Amino acid sequence: MTTLQALLTAAVRALQSNEPAKAEALVRSRLAEAPSDVDALRLLAMIAIRAGHAADAERLLRSAIAYRPDFILGHADLSSLLCRLGRADEALALLDREIARHSTDLWPLSIKSGVLAAERRIEESLPVHEALVARAPESSVLWMNYGHALKTIGRTEQAVAAFRRSLQLDPANGAAWWGLANLRTIPLDADDIRTMEQALPSADDPFREVQIRFALGRAFGDLGRFEQSFDHYRQANAIRGALVPYDPRTTRELALAHEEALTPSFFAERQGRGHPADDPIFIVGIPRSGSTLVEQILASHPLVEGCGELFELQDIAAAITGNGREKSLSEAMARLAPNELQALGQRYLDATRRHRSSGRRHFTDKMPANWRFAALILLILPNARIVDVRRNPLSCCLSAFSTYFNRESSLPANLHDLAGYYNDYSRMMAHVDATLPGRVYRLRYERLVEEPETEIRRLLDHLQLDFDESCLRFHENRRPVHTPSAQQVRLPINRSGLDRWRNYEPWLSPLIEGLASVR
Repeated sequence: MTTLQALLTAAVRALQSNEPAKAEALVRSRLAEAPSDVDALRLLAMIAIRAGHAADAERLLRSAIAYRPDFILGHADLSSLLCRLGRADEALALLDREIARHSTDLWPLSIKSGVLAAERRIEESLPVHEALVARAPESSVLWMNYGHALKTIGRTEQAVAAFRRSLQLDPANGAAWWGLANLRTIPLDADDIRTMEQALPSADDPFREVQIRFALGRAFGDLGRFEQSFDHYRQANAIRGALVPYDPRTTRELALAHEEALTPSFFAERQGRGHPADDPIFIVGIPRSGSTLVEQILASHPLVEGCGELFELQDIAAAITGNGREKSLSEAMARLAPNELQALGQRYLDATRRHRSSGRRHFTDKMPANWRFAALILLILPNARIVDVRRNPLSCCLSAFSTYFNRESSLPANLHDLAGYYNDYSRMMAHVDATLPGRVYRLRYERLVEEPETEIRRLLDHLQLDFDESCLRFHENRRPVHTPSAQQVRLPINRSGLDRWRNYEPWLSPLIEGLASVR
């Protein structure tokens, strides 16, 4: 490795260690010697983005592409940045230009499909996926991506065919196995189990093994072989936990800090100082609580647009804490001036506007983990609604334990930590209830299943929305759904899965003991 290459490597390490100033100095040293080094320009753009200097980042990425027009990572980063800036159409126009220039290459089409997926424009992405599999019909990954797009818009039979084609080409494609298993329309059979078991040794990426084991857990569960099913779930979580670290102290310290700092007087002193808009409806809870079903019901109302899981509130929380440590969030909120509260509310509304296309009066933000930021929501958007979806804790946690979450999601990977996470969530929301009574609407999933019309009417009444029959026919809503529950919410409400946890009760002792005091 040359000295100049070593500089760039050291810069990457510094950035990974959260030392952006050191990383920037190293990158600039590299560029002083090699101003056309596209990797250095890209890394400096990443540093600029982290610092909030989007214009500088855009200039740097455009320079890198000018030096090397086929710089794939540069095109991908520039497209992503333009989307974050609300300029997705500009990103797509740039990619269309590259598609025309590179008529036989896959990369501009692949980036375009990713942009359309990130922008939730799945219908528009289908011709792109079709062009990709036509150009590379032997690519398992492209067929798998096509299957996920078809699944998202409810074209289940075609999704099954795409996943099956992907697996014919590569039986160790874990994402395709999990995609197929999570459709839940047809159970995986003994032949599928045999193929997955044979494929495990050739799963060269540990995440592939994780996905295959989650699919095996589902398959054995469908066959009533619950001990084998649970063992695969356990192994999948153990591998994932080693790959995506989770610190149980994070949410515990967050809940304790909120209890200490966020008192009724704290909110009374800041009453009415946030942004007055009442557009957002936040749906929070533990993953697999039924939040996707609640969003689907609300998104069937003529005044509500379902926008899915949005990350903008998390970005705001990270920005005001500076170092991203959630335990300091309460202190960061206490330091915010009145004009900053309103500005942050406006920032959220501006940032989420890119996800709104229908012109409806309200929109949903269904990021379950936003329970951590309930107090922040009520400070910067005091007229926003928060719906907390609760499901039987054992049922909810077992469902989370048996679901594959992507590598970006830091979640508990064992039953003991899952119980702790649920307890921290329950404690935090109880504190919000005690501090700001009535501001959070609690919806019980089991009651919704037993008496859907009654519970839907209560929910709409709390949200100050007139009852609409279409909310009872939510399963007819063909909107794209991006979460693991996509296929479930396209069916009428039913009781299936309510007591699924009992099949695994012999192995749930840490969960049962840890949740004993939770209602």
